[in-house]
Amino acid sequence: MKIAVYCQHVLGMGHLFRTLEIVAALDGHERLLVVGGPDVPAAVPEGVRLLRLPPLAMDADFRALTLEGPALEAAKAARKALLLDALADFAPDVFFVELYPFGRKAFEFELLPAIRAVRERGGKVVCGVRDILVEKKDQAAYETRVLDRLNRHFDAVCVHGDPALFPLSATFARAGDITLPVAHTGYVAPARATPQAAAAARAALGVAEGKPLVVVSAGGGKVGSELPAAVLDACRDHGQLADAALRVFSGPFCDEDALAALVRAAADLPDARVARFTPDFPAVLAGCDLSVSLAGYNTVMALLAARCRALVMPFDQNREQRLRAERLAALGLLGLLEPSQLSASLLAPRLAAALAAPSPQPGRIDLDGAAKAARFIVEIR
Repeated sequence: MKIAVYCQHVLGMGHLFRTLEIVAALDGHERLLVVGGPDVPAAVPEGVRLLRLPPLAMDADFRALTLEGPALEAAKAARKALLLDALADFAPDVFFVELYPFGRKAFEFELLPAIRAVRERGGKVVCGVRDILVEKKDQAAYETRVLDRLNRHFDAVCVHGDPALFPLSATFARAGDITLPVAHTGYVAPARATPQAAAAARAALGVAEGKPLVVVSAGGGKVGSELPAAVLDACRDHGQLADAALRVFSGPFCDEDALAALVRAAADLPDARVARFTPDFPAVLAGCDLSVSLAGYNTVMALLAARCRALVMPFDQNREQRLRAERLAALGLLGLLEPSQLSASLLAPRLAAALAAPSPQPGRIDLDGAAKAARFIVEIR
């Protein structure tokens, strides 16, 4: 089967890494991956044809594209032509589109023509959407628009979540008006790293055997650099924390000034290092004694797969991260940090307590979302 997959990441990296897990699970099929966001140092599965569209991204408030005027119109025209040509050449049996029409309205200029072209040639179109949708100012108008696009232009919906935790209807009230097959295929998480891989990741980070490892991460890095800065500050004068190895990942999109400030802060600690990114993040989490991070979908699923102690701080620009993090905290699978708790006097004892706590027990949450989504895509008729 020939399967084309479209992913447009606009602020962080979550959509891309979730998509890569699904594309990898589609091994054995001809695959075309179309990506349209800023470049990310992520490995594409072997055998996958990759089309990089001219990158477009959104600002931190999700209000506008970062290009404007003639430059934006030129990028749009180039993207649309590249996408349509690639799909005509590849002729997919299935076109899997991440998030649209539940999101990515700004990319409708290329997606609607692409979807129509695929269906005119007899291909099926599947929407992939995460468990929790961002709230809208006019929710009723939003849901009406989504249903119009979905019911007219798609063949099925694949929800990347466990309905026992969050069914689609929890944040999309008119889910019952969707006239297509809808399947909750589980959370998309990386495979749990082996003990050998976890030990190798610790060694690669220069962490001595038996030494506590605290990993701090800020997702893509466009937002959230205040969290690693606060952790570095909290560890400076706290005896138990000062003995730990601290490894900070700022995110590949972290701006230079914020990164330089983190590097300076780390220099004051006995065993702290800062890097933008690690390709071995699941293994690093499996080998750590505590993770402190933002609460994006992909990071949280990697934490659950690793079964490590974790504190997460939701990005409160919308409800999505907080809803999920609060539910998982209530289940005892991670701890919740608030932006108001980032002072050293408040954060240091939270970190010390989390580091001393027992590791969480495996939760009864479906983390097999990549394999199940792949099966759902392949079985579309």
